[in-house]
Amino acid sequence: MALKKWHNSTMTPIILATLNARYFHSSLGLRYLLANMGELQADTAIREFIIDARPIDVAEKLLLEKPRIIGLSVYIWNIEQTTQLVAMLKQVSPETVIVLGGPEVSFEQDQQPIAELADYVICGAADLEFAVLCRQLLADKPPPRKIINAIPFKLSELTLPYRLYSDEDIANRLIYVEASRGCPFKCEFCLSALDKSAKAFDQQLFLGEMKILYERGARHFKFIDRTFNLKIKDSIRIMEFFLERMSDDLFLHFELIPDHLPEALKEMIQRFPEGALQFEIGIQSFNPEVQALISRKQDNEKSVENLGWIRNYSNAHIHADLIIGLPGEDVTSFAQGFNQLAVLNPHEIQVGILKRLRGTPLVRHTDEYAMRYNPNPPYNILSTDRIDFITMQRLNRFARYWDMISNSGRFKKAMEHVLADNAFEGFMQLSDWLFAETGQTHRLALKRLFELLYRYLTEIVGVSSEAATEVLRQDHQASGLSSMPAFLIEQQSLQQKRSAKRSLESRQARHREAG
Repeated sequence: MALKKWHNSTMTPIILATLNARYFHSSLGLRYLLANMGELQADTAIREFIIDARPIDVAEKLLLEKPRIIGLSVYIWNIEQTTQLVAMLKQVSPETVIVLGGPEVSFEQDQQPIAELADYVICGAADLEFAVLCRQLLADKPPPRKIINAIPFKLSELTLPYRLYSDEDIANRLIYVEASRGCPFKCEFCLSALDKSAKAFDQQLFLGEMKILYERGARHFKFIDRTFNLKIKDSIRIMEFFLERMSDDLFLHFELIPDHLPEALKEMIQRFPEGALQFEIGIQSFNPEVQALISRKQDNEKSVENLGWIRNYSNAHIHADLIIGLPGEDVTSFAQGFNQLAVLNPHEIQVGILKRLRGTPLVRHTDEYAMRYNPNPPYNILSTDRIDFITMQRLNRFARYWDMISNSGRFKKAMEHVLADNAFEGFMQLSDWLFAETGQTHRLALKRLFELLYRYLTEIVGVSSEAATEVLRQDHQASGLSSMPAFLIEQQSLQQKRSAKRSLESRQARHREAG
C-alpha cells in the first residue's frame, strides 16, 4: 500500500504522540509501537509533548504535518489534557483518524468522553495491534468496531525499541527499559493484578540492546519491571552486565520484591558503589489484615529484615512506598506502618494516596468499605469507612509536605528534631502547622521553608534559637544552595554578637579579679 500521495517534506501519514509529565520523561510505549510498524515505520513519527503545553498548541503542531492517523497514548496523568486535545483535533480536522491506547482507556470506555470522541480505542498491549489497524485504515478496510481488544502475543514476536532512543533522548531524558513484562502477584490496587504471570525477554537479545545504548552514551537506566528480583539468576546476570561497565555516572533503578533477597543477590548488590543503584520497594501496608484483603502476599518480617540489610550493608538508595486509604486500614494502622518503616531509615518514603485505576479488582471493596473516590483524574481516594474526608485531606497534606521536606533530603538535621519521638505524629503536627501558617501545599520557596522550619523548631518543638540556627545552617550547607536565607544571616550575626559580648564580659571579670 503506497503512501506516496501523502509523503513529502511537510507530511507525516502516521503520528504517535503523548503528553509526558515532564520533558525528561520519554515514552517507551510509543517506541515499541514505532519499532513494530513494519513497512509503515518510514511513514510514522513520534511526537512527544508535556502536559503543561496548551492543547491548542499541541493540536497545531500535530496538524502541521497533515497526518492521516494520530495514535495517542493515554495515562492517568494526561487524560484531562489529552481529552481536550482530541476534542480540538476532531473539531478542526474531523478527517484525521484518532486512535487511543494505554492503560487509562483500556477499560470502562463507556464512561469516558475521550473514547466517544476518538475513532478507535485499542485495549491492552497495542505493540502489534496498532500497526494492524493502520494497515486496515490505509487500505480503506476499517474494522467494524471502535473498541479493539489487542490479541495476545509472545514477547519473542516483538522488535525491541531501544535503538529508537535518539541522541537527544540519551543526553536529556530518562531511558526506560524492561527485561520482563507482567507480574505473578495479584495486588488489587495495581493493573498488574490482571497479569497471569511475569515473562522475560530473551536475555541475550536484551543485553545486546543495552550494550548498544551504553556505547551510545546512556548511563541512566530505569527498569520498569514490576518484579526485577523474581528470577534471581536473571537479575544477577543483568547486574553483572552493568557492573562490568561501571563508571562514575552509571545509575540503575530497579523495582524489588521486598521479601525476596537471597544471599547471591545480596553479594551482587554489595559490589556496586554509592550512587549507582536505586531500589524502589513497595511495602504499601504492614497490616496483615489489609494485605489479605487486597490479595497482597508479603512476608513482613522478611521485608523488614531485607530493608534493614540494604540500608545498612549496601550503597543502594532505597525508595520505599506506602499507600494511604487502602480498604480496612485506618489512621492508627497507617501510622504504625509508617513508624515501622521510618525506623528502618530508607532514603525516601513515598507516601502515596490510593487511586482507583480503571480495570483493577479494587472496585470490589467500594461498597463494603464505603470507598469514595474523586470522580476526576487522578481518581484519588476521598474517604473510606475508616478515614473521613477531612482526615484524608490532612493525610494528603502530610504526603505532600513529606515529599517536599523529608524526601528532598535538604532538611536531615531539622527532621531529627521533628521526628524524634514518633515519626508519624511528629510530622503530622508539622504538616498541620505548615498549612495553618501558609494555606499552601505547593509553590513554597525553599528559603521560606527554611524560615518556617526555624519558627517551628523554636516556637513549637522548643529548640533554642542557637540550636535551631545551627541545625538549619548545617542543612543549608549540605543542600548546596548558594545564597543563605536572611533569617540565618541575622541569627548568626546575633549569635556572634552574643558570643563577643560574653567573651568581653569574661575578660572584664578576669581583669577585675586580677586587680
